[in-house]
Amino acid sequence: MSINYQDRLITLQNGLEKQNVDVAMITSPANVFYYTGFNSDPHERFMGLVVDNRKQEFTLFVPALDKEIAASESFVKKVVPISDEEHPFEKLKDELGENITHFGLEMKAVSMYQHNRLSTNFPKASYVDIQSFINAQRLKKSESEIAYLQEAAEIIEKVLAEGIKNVKIGMTELELTAELEYLMKKYGSEGPSFSTTVLSGEKSALPHGSSGDRSFRKGDFLLIDMGVIKNGYCSDITRTFIIGEATDKQKEIYAIVLKSNQAGIKAVEAGSPVKTFDIEARNVINSHGYGSYFNNRVGHGLGIEVHEEPSIHENNDSLADKGMVFTIEPGIYIPDFGGVRIEDELYINPSGEVEVLTSFPRELQILGV
Repeated sequence: MSINYQDRLITLQNGLEKQNVDVAMITSPANVFYYTGFNSDPHERFMGLVVDNRKQEFTLFVPALDKEIAASESFVKKVVPISDEEHPFEKLKDELGENITHFGLEMKAVSMYQHNRLSTNFPKASYVDIQSFINAQRLKKSESEIAYLQEAAEIIEKVLAEGIKNVKIGMTELELTAELEYLMKKYGSEGPSFSTTVLSGEKSALPHGSSGDRSFRKGDFLLIDMGVIKNGYCSDITRTFIIGEATDKQKEIYAIVLKSNQAGIKAVEAGSPVKTFDIEARNVINSHGYGSYFNNRVGHGLGIEVHEEPSIHENNDSLADKGMVFTIEPGIYIPDFGGVRIEDELYINPSGEVEVLTSFPRELQILGV
């Protein structure tokens, strides 16, 4: 399957025209990839896709060291290299002229430094935020994108199934993390889509904890949250296990989170406010008296980035629509005891039906040692 970059760019042009944008500059690497197929992190160097609606022209500005690969991979064939000794915004001005009145920018992606350089080189310009338009365009995934997302999900589930076979008492979180990230590459991914999280025992109560030197012990919760990138698209799954032997309280908490996960998934429906998915999942945890131990949103969008629109929280009134992909990941996190999270990826297909892209078993697994 292939991505239709021409359609994406035409849609962008039309959107910019409605906002009366003369020239737009897109600098987020994820958005540059979305519109061109060129996937690169420029680090501190400048990279930007410039859309000149006055001339109906697209130009990709890249660090000089990326010129050849950009020329090969980018759908936009006008590639302008910027060497390390050149000033990017002066080069922009040389290409565009300084008589721009309406400049489109992703406001969240532009730094104060970049804003100052733009103001210096384009003194007549006022700025229009094009972030929400791009977010809305990226929100609905195409058939090709779903195929890439499904492949990324299949890889991470193979990694998880193989990786948990290595778990043993005395192994550290970092040692298991290393095993998992080796398997990610072995099974054909480009690497992790975010820092692989392996948390054991009381550390599993840290929703954004980091893997460390803690060794696995009998009776530990073992929370694994990870994903891979494949063809530029991300996966994201969490499963929680118990090592050796489970207590009644551990089983109780796990059962509540699983029930919450299933309630959130069952609530998903095209045309419903996305907040209802959070509310339905949260109600299960609240009704069992653990509401104070679940203090984050129930999910997030997934695609080129591991966190993108929509944000699935109880105050988001926007409506779920066909083509959306997002996670449902309720959890209970009890300090000094441990936590459970069960995360799945969901897709609302062109018929408005819900497909769960992740299939790894959700029932409690006790890992033998």
